[in-house]
Amino acid sequence: MDLQVILVYITLAIALGYLLKKFFWPKKQAAKSCGKNDCGCH
Repeated sequence: MDLQVILVYITLAIALGYLLKKFFWPKKQAAKSCGKNDCGCH
């Protein structure tokens, strides 16, 4: 395989990994949360 094809596959894998992490990874709670009710501090 050519170097260009290998670079394309690496770039594609990084892009897919980023999208999977962004949309399907569970999000952590923000450290500045006010609790269960919204106090309007953010």
